[in-house]
Amino acid sequence: MLVSTRGRYALRVMLELAQRPADSFTPLPVIAEAQSVSEKYLESIVVLLSRAGLVDGVRGKGGGYRLTRTPDQYAVGEILRLTEGSLAPVACLEGEENTCPRAGHCHTLPMWEKLDSMINDYLDSVSLADLLRETDGSSL
Repeated sequence: MLVSTRGRYALRVMLELAQRPADSFTPLPVIAEAQSVSEKYLESIVVLLSRAGLVDGVRGKGGGYRLTRTPDQYAVGEILRLTEGSLAPVACLEGEENTCPRAGHCHTLPMWEKLDSMINDYLDSVSLADLLRETDGSSL
């Protein structure tokens, strides 16, 4: 599994918003500057986050983005699956159903399934709040 720039930047956007007052909207240029990421690139990411209901977006003066929930209610896995599509370590586990013709006699499939489960379980156990605590000097 390789997390793309899009996935990493989506996490950075969410963490940036998690550090802001919950009742205020943060303009995209402010987020882009704080995260040293191009505003143009972040536009596509916040559209995806907004469509999924992870952030609220308001246009115009006083507009910007804010989280729809508290930081402890966002799992890293949720954000990464949204941006990456799949966190599967092998292609045969990417869809709902394994359609690989070798699945019935694949000796490595149980190992890949266990790794897939471990990845998803771990990333679902880490919240934005956990990541913020980690950077504040506390541990997960």
